[in-house]
Amino acid sequence: MKQVQNNTHLFSFGILLLALSTGCAIQPQAWAPATAPAFSGNTALNEELNTTQTIALDGWYGPEDIVFDQEGNLYCGVHRSAADFSDGKILKIDTSGNVSTFYDAGSWVAGLHFDEHGNLLALSHKEGLISISPEKKVTVLAKQDEAGEKFLIPNGLDLASDGKIYFSNTSEIAPYSIKYGRKVILEMKPIGGFYCYDPQQKTVKTLMAGTYFGNGVVLSKDESHVLLVETTRYRVLRYWLKGDKAGQTEVFMDNLPGFPNGISIRPDGSYWLGFTTKRSDALDKIHAKPGMKKLVYSLPNFMQPKADLFGMVMHVSAEGKILHTLFDTQGKIMPEAGAVKEHQGYLYLGGDVLPHIGKFKLDAAL
Repeated sequence: MKQVQNNTHLFSFGILLLALSTGCAIQPQAWAPATAPAFSGNTALNEELNTTQTIALDGWYGPEDIVFDQEGNLYCGVHRSAADFSDGKILKIDTSGNVSTFYDAGSWVAGLHFDEHGNLLALSHKEGLISISPEKKVTVLAKQDEAGEKFLIPNGLDLASDGKIYFSNTSEIAPYSIKYGRKVILEMKPIGGFYCYDPQQKTVKTLMAGTYFGNGVVLSKDESHVLLVETTRYRVLRYWLKGDKAGQTEVFMDNLPGFPNGISIRPDGSYWLGFTTKRSDALDKIHAKPGMKKLVYSLPNFMQPKADLFGMVMHVSAEGKILHTLFDTQGKIMPEAGAVKEHQGYLYLGGDVLPHIGKFKLDAAL
């Protein structure tokens, strides 16, 4: 027994030395999140997402955003595997379920949106903000902001009626990988930002310099404001475009029970908010302890904490009130549901490392 204890102490000491020797790789900020809200009321746990059907992706992963063309064909960006983001494509899935490559992006592609001319606007982790014509001619609209900071993890976008494109960039420091994503979560630093691209002037304007894992983006129905998801802060921000508050930012939803990811609008002006997973009590507890976060980051991959398999989608009012929540609490069909898009009576669900798209039939009451 004594030998076992000694070995345990040596192992723990080795982990500590590893943390000290690699601690410079991460410089986390202390942050004390509010206590996570209980799953009750309009967030009471259920298994409604367990009726979700699945759409295969021909072996690819990571449908981070989902859009449809006028003929009803589905498009999504994908990457090579659950752990490999080094290559990717935009897939087209026709109404018969046939999968083909619409654009060989050479990288993961996140935000997608069709404009009025049938061009597919996309956020490529390799090329930045691009426009792909129906003839598949690619035009790079923006690769960096006014200060020359590159869009290395461009994430969510939406298109206004005047042609302006609002989009987020999670980081200008490094491209996405599982390890780098973990670093961004633990460091809790405001990197990346929120931007507007003006197609008339062909210029980029920074609306928010520095966001906490800036993610999904959606315009309100009247286009008076735009919402931006901050994944690691468990919140959604509102940036005012019109009125007395134009140019101001405020919190729209705060202290959410999970990691919010994608957001989309319904015809009535309410929203769908998708989540990567629920919050982790262990992560919340160490956020206030930079030294502990260094230790966790330095652990070998097999010892790193894993995200819970937990599908969650919220129906949110135009005012930011939670109306209803859909769950797959065991992650049997939807282990994540970060991307969410409504189309012809169904919710189409995706996620960063999901190997399929979920198709959930909406209740007539919603």
